[in-house]
Amino acid sequence: MNKELVENLVRIRRQIHANPEIGYQETETAALVCKELDKLGIPYREHIAKTGVVGLLKKGEGPCIVLRADMDALPIKEENDFSFKSTKKMKAASGVEIPLMHACGHDVHTAMLLGAAALLKDSDFKGSVKFIFQPSEEDVYDDPEHKSGGQHIVEAGELENVKAALALHVHPLLPVGKVAYKLGQALACSGYFKIEVKGKMAHAAIAPHLGIDAVLIASQLIQTISALVPKYIFPSEAIVIAFTKIHGGVAPNVIADNVLIEGTIRALDLNVFNEVKARMEKVIQGTALASGATISIDYNLNYPSLLNDKNVHNDLSGVLSDVFGAGNIVPVDAILGSEDFAFYTRKVPSMFYFLGAQDVAEQCYFLHHPKVVFNEVCIPYGSKLLAEGALKLLKE
Repeated sequence: MNKELVENLVRIRRQIHANPEIGYQETETAALVCKELDKLGIPYREHIAKTGVVGLLKKGEGPCIVLRADMDALPIKEENDFSFKSTKKMKAASGVEIPLMHACGHDVHTAMLLGAAALLKDSDFKGSVKFIFQPSEEDVYDDPEHKSGGQHIVEAGELENVKAALALHVHPLLPVGKVAYKLGQALACSGYFKIEVKGKMAHAAIAPHLGIDAVLIASQLIQTISALVPKYIFPSEAIVIAFTKIHGGVAPNVIADNVLIEGTIRALDLNVFNEVKARMEKVIQGTALASGATISIDYNLNYPSLLNDKNVHNDLSGVLSDVFGAGNIVPVDAILGSEDFAFYTRKVPSMFYFLGAQDVAEQCYFLHHPKVVFNEVCIPYGSKLLAEGALKLLKE
C-alpha cells in the first residue's frame, strides 16, 4: 500500500472516531463511506438495514465474495487525550445526554474496508466483491423486530449467491503484525433478557399475606436460574448466565408489586444455548404458577455462535503467510464474546479473524474500555488481508 492511501485511511478513521454514532444512527458515517466510494468509482446502495451501505465491484463473470465492516459506536465516555478523541453525545429519550465512543474499533474496521476497496479497484479478477458497511453490530437498540444490523443484512438477501464472506476485528492486546483465529465455533451465542415479575402490593408488616411479593419471587428466580448451569448442563460446556441489573420496590414497608431483572446468556454451542433458554422459561412458568405472580421474559438480543469455516481458512493460508508471515498466525481458544457476523457465517462459508492492534503504551486496555487505544499501524495489514483474501477466494 502506498503512503498516500495509508494516510488517507488514517484520516478517515480519525474522522469517524471523532464523530461516533450508535447503532441505526450511523448517518454521518454512512455518508462518509459513500463519499469515499464515489471517489473510487465503486457503485453502491444506501439505507440497507436502515443505515448500511453496500458497494459492489464487478469485473466480468464469476463468483461473489463479501467483505464486511461494522460502523456503530458505543455509549461510553472516552478517557483518552489525543486530538481526535470523541466529545460527541447523543440525547436519550429521557433527555439525558449520553457520551459516545468507538471503543470496539469499528472506526478502524470501516477504514480498512475502504482500503480494501481501493486496492481491489485496480486489481485484476473475474467476479464480484461486495463491500458491506453494516450498522448496529453491538445491539438491537430500538429496532422493533429486536434484530441487529447483521441479521437484517442476511434477511434482506445480501448474501444470496455469495460464495464466501470475510471479516476482521481489531484486538488491542494482540501485537500489530499478528493475526489470530479459531476454527469452528469461535464466538458465543448471546442473548440479553428482561424478566418482569408482576405481583401485588400490600403492607409489609400488617398484611403481607394480602400481597404477592415481587422482590422475593425475583430473588427465587435468580437463584433457581443461576443453578441451571451446574445442575443440568454438561460440565465441559462453556456457558454463562449472568444477572446484571435489578429494579423494583417503592418503600421499606410496602410489598413490591413489580420487579425487573436483566442479564445475559452466553454459550458456545447453539443447542446448549437453546436448552438453557427453554429451561429458564420452564422455571418462570413454574414460579408463576406457584406464587400467583405474572412473570414474563423478553429477549432483546439473540445472536447465534459464530462459525469459522476450515476450508475458507485453508484457502487463505497463503495470503495469511504473505501478509503476516507464518510465525505470526496464531490459533486461539474460543471465547464467550459475541458478534453478529455470526449470521453471515450461518448463511455462507466464512472466516472471522482477530487483527493485532496493540498500542505502544506500557498499559493497554481491552475492547469496550474508555481508555482503549487501537494502533493505526494495523490498518494496512487489515486492508491487505481483506483485499488479497477476496482475490484468493475468487480464484479457489
